[in-house]
Amino acid sequence: MDMNLPPVEELRRVDAELARLDARRAELLARRAWLLGVLYAPAGRPAVPPFPGVAPRPETSPRGAQNVLLTLGGTLLAVAALAFTLVSWGSMGIAGRSAVLLAVTSAALAAPAALLRRGLGSTAEAVGALGLVLTVLDAYALHRVALPGADGLGYTAVASAVLAGVWGGYGGLLRGLRLPLPAAVVAAQLPLPLGALAAGGGPAVVAWAAVLTAAADVLALGRPLRGEVRITAGASAGVLTAWALLTGAGLSLTGPWTGAPLLLGCAALCLYAARAARPAAWALALVAGLALVAAVAGPVRAALPSEWAVPVYVVCGLALAALWRPVRAGWIPEAVRGGFGLAGGVVAALGVLWALPPVLVGLLGPADRSAGLWSGAHAAPVLADYPATAALVLLLGAVAAATAGGPWGRWGAVALGWSLLMALPVALELPYAAGIAVRLVATAAALGLAARPGGPAHERPEPAPARPEGAWGASWTPVTAGPVVPVAPGALLAWTGLAVGTASAVSALLLALDVRAATFVVLGVLLALFTAVAVLGGGAVRETAAGVAVLAAAGLVGAGAAAAGLPAATAGLALLLVPAGTAALAVRVRSVAAEATGVAVGALALALTVPRPAVLALALALGGVIAAATALRAERRRAASWTAGALFLAAAWVRLAVWGVTVPEAYTLPVTVPALVVGLLRRRRDPAASSWAAYGPGLAVTLVPSLAAVWSDPHWARPLLLGTGALAVTLLGARFRLQAPLVLGGTALVLVAAHELAPYVVQLVGALPRWLPPAVAGLLLLAVGATYERRLREARALRERLARMR
Repeated sequence: MDMNLPPVEELRRVDAELARLDARRAELLARRAWLLGVLYAPAGRPAVPPFPGVAPRPETSPRGAQNVLLTLGGTLLAVAALAFTLVSWGSMGIAGRSAVLLAVTSAALAAPAALLRRGLGSTAEAVGALGLVLTVLDAYALHRVALPGADGLGYTAVASAVLAGVWGGYGGLLRGLRLPLPAAVVAAQLPLPLGALAAGGGPAVVAWAAVLTAAADVLALGRPLRGEVRITAGASAGVLTAWALLTGAGLSLTGPWTGAPLLLGCAALCLYAARAARPAAWALALVAGLALVAAVAGPVRAALPSEWAVPVYVVCGLALAALWRPVRAGWIPEAVRGGFGLAGGVVAALGVLWALPPVLVGLLGPADRSAGLWSGAHAAPVLADYPATAALVLLLGAVAAATAGGPWGRWGAVALGWSLLMALPVALELPYAAGIAVRLVATAAALGLAARPGGPAHERPEPAPARPEGAWGASWTPVTAGPVVPVAPGALLAWTGLAVGTASAVSALLLALDVRAATFVVLGVLLALFTAVAVLGGGAVRETAAGVAVLAAAGLVGAGAAAAGLPAATAGLALLLVPAGTAALAVRVRSVAAEATGVAVGALALALTVPRPAVLALALALGGVIAAATALRAERRRAASWTAGALFLAAAWVRLAVWGVTVPEAYTLPVTVPALVVGLLRRRRDPAASSWAAYGPGLAVTLVPSLAAVWSDPHWARPLLLGTGALAVTLLGARFRLQAPLVLGGTALVLVAAHELAPYVVQLVGALPRWLPPAVAGLLLLAVGATYERRLREARALRERLARMR
């Protein structure tokens, strides 16, 4: 092995060699185990060479193979019998046909008895299934030969009843067979519905026949039956009841007095079945509850105007859900109560979904600004013809949620109550002023909930669970990083109130933009409301409300500037009042969100003044004053002082540009020299002070404006002087191991050199062949790739040396 490799490469090769040796050792051990098996294996048993990772085992069990063969054999015999009956039947006489069918069917039905006595249960099951299929073919043949004129539906009903009896008796005699009794249950489902259909009964009559058949299935479930019979009866009852329910639901819309009794019958059957099927009792009670609601609400809905249809269903659903009160008397089982409550909740939820369009229009409709700001024109509501009863549905839902109690009940009452207020302007087609008033009321109510006592600022989190004692003792350690504290109901309500209150506030403001006076009124009210939440609330709710209050104040200032007809640049100066106000209030009231929002508003104000450089210089200077005032606070001193310096410097540069100054050094050098002297004195007094804090501002004051001037100066004097000064600064930084002079001076020196060489580089590139630059680039990449590790080490060492500098 080459010992002259770098440690990383040598380590990689050692690991690869060890992995190869481990793999070879595992292969040799497997071969050794196989050889031992060959030497000591019993005579006559062949040794199988090992296959790594695969254990030889049969892909199927003997019983599985047997079942597959028997199933295929029975299926093929059934197909053959069907083909014989349908295709080859006409080639034989009556006596021959009867003899063949009777002989084959009798043999197929008698053979399972002998097979069961010999212990061949699976074979008996397959032959018995063939016998059942043959009885169906016998019934078909009897209809074609002896009763060709009989009605098909009526004959099928009678034949299915006979077959159900025959199969049931056959399964009772041969109890070792599992298929005949379930087949008899399936056949018993057909006589009543098919008979009703053959007698000319309508959908209601056929559905009643299905209900009676399902009732018989449910009664059979109460008897001690075998598992497969119970499953078949239960599934059949479910299918027939579902069919009857769908028929009854359709009839309740077209003929309520016809569908109501059918739905009541289905509900009674489901409730009775809930007693026998305890695991599914709540699901059956849910279906029964939905059927009861449809049965009661259908006739009532038909007697009222169409716009009252949904409220009627919602009232019936809520009445059903309210049946939890009699539970205390003990006459409604727990599972039934849960199903009824869920059914009523589903109906009420569907009603609330139906009532949501007016809420969405009331919330988002004011966003239509096609008429323009302060135009006095109002957008027409999209749902002008939507039923006004949507508001009633929301009111019923809010009352029901409040009555239910509990955290989620309170949350639902808040959400639905707010939705009601947002839907009122659209549902009742309220005038413009009333629409704004209702939205402000919704905002005030929601924010009042967010700032109420007992919210997140006043609630105490639940204590963490105590460590269990026992076998683990004091060494028990929880898996999680800390105790899981559930979200308090008060915090959930507070956040809900803040969210919906902010949404309705935005809606009110968008609507108020149609009229100038309304804009000022709404902004003032919103400022007061969110300020109150910021004062009375707590935690993150307080911070969020404080940020929104700052935005409302900025909106007031912006609206005032627009009303006064001020240009955008002057409006930007006015907006600086907002960050000034937040900086002043931060001395007494600490709010990170308010300060951050104020900074964002200040940035917007500066952006508005960009088109007018003179105003921009003034705005930058005012921003520097605000930042300098903020730096008086100890916790903001570092960031605010740097911000103030940057803003003052930018203001000076912009002002010099406005004055048309071409020699910025005349203004920057008088500042740089005393700044560097001050930095030198600070470093003497505090040797631990960073060179960026001591010399960075002073150097940047001259280097940055001079660099900007160099790139627009066609003469040689300024680049020469600036390059000389940057070289001196770089050498001093390297001599005294100071980071700021080294970085700033070196950057300036590189940029000056690039400026001076740029024209020659352009000329050189134009004179070279076009294939040469890609070739040079490729060679450079190859060279860099060849020495990549060494270059990384050198760059890392350079970075470490630079980091050790002050």
